[in-house]
Order: sequence, then C-alpha cells, then structure tokens
Amino acid sequence: MKTMIELITQELQEAFAAKGFETKYGAVTISNRPDLCQYQCNGALSAAKQYKVPPIKIAQEIAGSLNNNKTFKEISAIMPGFINITLSDEFLTDYINQMKVANCFGCEKDQNPKKILIDYGGPNIAKPLHVGHMRSAVIGESVKRLLRFCGNDVTGDVHLGDWGTQMGLIIAELRRRKPDLLYFSEDYTGEYQVEAPFTITELEEIYPAASAYSKENPEFREEAKQITYLLQNGHRGYRAIWNHMLEVSVTDVKRIYKTLNVSFELWKKESDVQPYIPELVQYLKDNNYTRISEGALVVDVKEETDTKEIPPCIILKTDGASLYNTTDLATIVERMKLFDPDHIIYVTDKRQELYFETVFRCARKTKLIKETTKLTHIGYGTMNGKDGKPFKTREGGVMRLEYLISSVNEEVYKKIMENRSMDEEEARDIAAQVGLAALKYGDLSNQVSKDYIFDIDRFTSFEGDTGPYLLYTIVRIKSILSKYTDISKEGTGQKIIPPSSVSEQDLMLELAKFSEMIEAAYEEIAPSRICAYVYDLANTFNGFYHNTKIIAEEDGRKQSSWIALITLVQDILLLCIDLLGFEAPERM
Repeated sequence: MKTMIELITQELQEAFAAKGFETKYGAVTISNRPDLCQYQCNGALSAAKQYKVPPIKIAQEIAGSLNNNKTFKEISAIMPGFINITLSDEFLTDYINQMKVANCFGCEKDQNPKKILIDYGGPNIAKPLHVGHMRSAVIGESVKRLLRFCGNDVTGDVHLGDWGTQMGLIIAELRRRKPDLLYFSEDYTGEYQVEAPFTITELEEIYPAASAYSKENPEFREEAKQITYLLQNGHRGYRAIWNHMLEVSVTDVKRIYKTLNVSFELWKKESDVQPYIPELVQYLKDNNYTRISEGALVVDVKEETDTKEIPPCIILKTDGASLYNTTDLATIVERMKLFDPDHIIYVTDKRQELYFETVFRCARKTKLIKETTKLTHIGYGTMNGKDGKPFKTREGGVMRLEYLISSVNEEVYKKIMENRSMDEEEARDIAAQVGLAALKYGDLSNQVSKDYIFDIDRFTSFEGDTGPYLLYTIVRIKSILSKYTDISKEGTGQKIIPPSSVSEQDLMLELAKFSEMIEAAYEEIAPSRICAYVYDLANTFNGFYHNTKIIAEEDGRKQSSWIALITLVQDILLLCIDLLGFEAPERM
C-alpha cells in the first residue's frame, strides 16, 4: 500500500508532466504551516529556474489543473510559488479504511530483505550490568524489532566478554581466598562439583577487589597473567571455574535483560572466536596485508581521501598477544562463516566510533567480508545526571542497572498509589510495566547519538512527552472500547465514515502518516522517529477524545465509525510501543 505522500505526489507529478515540466518537481511534503494547509509542494520554485517561468505562474497552472480532482478538497497557488494542498474528506477516509484492513496497516516490507546480525549486548562475565549497558540493550532491541518488522531476517547477539586478564584476576583472587578448593590442586583428577563455589553477589565483589589488589601487588598481577595463559591453554581446574563463572553470570544477566524486555537469539562469547585467531593472523601475513610497526603487527587502513588521522589496525602487540581488534576481526570471520549476513550492526558508545572505523576498514581491505556486506556502527551518546555528567550513584559510583530499574519502578508505584487505591500486587505489576515504558521511552525519544539527561521525575510523569503518558492514552482507549462492548454488539468491523469535526480529521491525518514514519525510521535506523510519531498520535487522540462524546452519541452509525477509528489508533499505538520494546497494562 502506497504512503499518503506517495499518492499525493503521484497526482502532482502527473500534473507537472501534463504541463510539460519534469515530474521531479511534483514532490509533496507535509505542510510546515498546518494552519494553512495539510500538505505542500514547492516544486514550482525550482522548476522556475529551469524553465525561465515565474514560479507563481507554474504553481497556478498546476493547481488549476487539479481543482476538479477528487483527491483534493482545496489546492491553491500562493506567492511566491507554493502549492498548498488540503485533502478531501472522502479521499482521507478511504485511505484510513484501507489502512484498517491492510497487512501491517499498509506498511510495505523491504523489497530486498536482508540477513542482518546485530551486536548490542556486550556485558562482561563476573561483572554486574550497570547503567552504561542500558542504552546498548534498549536501542539494540528496538532497532532489531524495527528491522524485523520491515521484513528482514534479524538475529541479535549479546556477545559476552569472557576472555582476557580479568578472568585470570578473578581466579587468582578466588585462590587467595579459598586456596583449598580442588580446582587449584594439580594432583586432583576427579570430577568437580556441579554447583559453583560462589554466588553472583560474591563473584561481582571479587573482580573489583582483585583489580585493586593487583595494582598494589605486581606479583599478584603476574600470577593473574599466568593463570590467564593457563586458562586459555586448557588448564582443567581453571576451565571448570571459568565455566562456573559463565553459568552464574549468564543466569543473572538473562534475568535482568528479561526485566528490560530484551532478548537475544545468540549468546556468543569472545572465547568462541579464539580458535579463529591463529589462522586469521597467518592469512593476513600471507597476503601481505600486514607490516611491523614498533614491534607490533598492524594493517594500514588510512586512505588518501582522509582528512583526519586514521591509525593502523593493530593485530598483535609487541609481545605477540592479540587485542580487541584481533578478537573483533575474528568475530567477523566467524559471523561470515556461520551466518553469511548481508549487514552486521554494532550498537556501542559513540566514543568507539574511530575504533570501529579502523576495524571495519581492515575487514574490508583484507576481504574478510564480501564486497556487498555492510558494516554499521550505531554510536549512542551518554546518559547523564541532572548535573550534566555521566549518571552516577549518590556515592559517586557507577549505578547497577538493576538498581536503576528498581528506582524507576518505585517512583511510578508511588505516583500510582497517590492517585488511586489499588491492590499492592497489582500496583507493583503495573508500576513495572509503566516504569519500563518510562525508562525506554525516555532513552529512545532522543536521537541515538545525542547525550541526554536522565530525569526520573520527568520520565515518570503521566503528562507530557513520556512513556507513562503514552500508556495512559492506550489504557484510556481500552476503557472506552470495553464500555462500547457493553452498549453494542455490532463489533468494530464498521467502516469509518468521513470526519464530522476538525479534531476527528486531525486524528485521521495523523494516522495516515504511519507508513511514512515507519519508512523514515527504517531508512535512518532511528527509533526516535517512532517516539515522535506515537507522541503526536496520542496527543491528537486526546484532543479528539475531549471534543467528542463517544459513548453518549445517539447516532449509531457515527458512534460505530468512531469506535472503529479509535480501535485503529489503539492498534497502531500498541504496534509502535512494541517496536520500542514495552507493553501497555489493561488499566492504570
């Protein structure tokens, strides 16, 4: 189903062609002066330069030729050459009725669907998820849902950090605290216990303690490096501890992601790609992609057209050890081998932009990917406190994500209980749903690359541009529809009839923008587009609601039309918040 803009543009293009002008001048946009018209065409201004004709004359010719077109209620030429467009109520209503019955409300799927792999997790084993992990999870989940909705085969990979010196530090600290564990006995050949010798709480305390201790005790750090080496080379006891760490950490990480309504199809790890590294390094050497720079093995990725300094991609350090670059290149090798994606997307902090630029260039230059494979880094800004600095706890530390979620839910719970009496268990359940909406909408309504202020009071408000306001609007519609079923059994299959008020017409116009919004959000990979639209739609619905006595209306045909209209509003709102990654309760 064509978008509203496409249909109007087609009419204008045909009119321009009929008058001897190129069709490109018939492009239509939503009016930037809604007080004057609904849509506008500025093509006459550009055409005037090419055809040496006054723009107002061209605009008048085009508008005059369309005066009797049933698509338009009014079309007029305005100085110096704008074409103002107002749709006929019949055309608008017919479009809304088509949306109502169309698959995906008329949204066209991508004609060339792609296999896309999106990397948007990145938690580290044995470390708690903190607020810095939230944006990656929230943005990545929404992007995945949007890309999938538009017809692509999309797989999300959490990509766990489970390799490197941090593992050695944890094991060394565990041995310092519990030296009698069988994992540290070189003579032990039996089976190790099934249950981990530590809880997630203990594990999360061990790493910072080990890290701090290593800075003051060089011999401890050397011990950790040796343990890391032995772990990576298959030491039986250390591998068993490492597996315990994985199991305990992943169980906890999954629990927290579940509260965020975030899920991954793949739970791949850095360790999974270690076997690819020796072959990768040899391939790069054999094909003369590498050179030695100050003892390190590097690949030059700078191009002649670069206007800024681009460092080489380091493959091996001077001591022969691999780096994140090496692991990420090996991960690309594994992903191409196992999944052969058309597009790989990474969602991380925007401060890693240069890093990913060098890795992507290296992968392309060394032909680790196909020429047609697309690599994209979505860099997000920082979530800051009211002081404008990165969000911290009151004590100045990095806040655990679990605590942030709880604090938002608690704030919503207080507001719910202030306004009404409700069973505590139900209120807590609703607070969790509304709190998630507050958190996710507060994040996603900003452009991804922008920093933003985390303001718990504003985000949890039931008024204004917030997640709770959207859910309140949806619940209001649900309430109306539940009452409607009590007074009529006609159902909501009734066709929508032409609007009888300005607020009803405005609501139809807002609904008609849905496909265009999805198209723009998809092309730009921008969940913020969905947020802007869903807020405008909710606002417009509430304007209609306050001006229209739906339940009290005595004209059955009109009432049924309104019910059908607001059912469509509800369904589109529900779809949009699903794309954003949250749900609406039945009541609030």
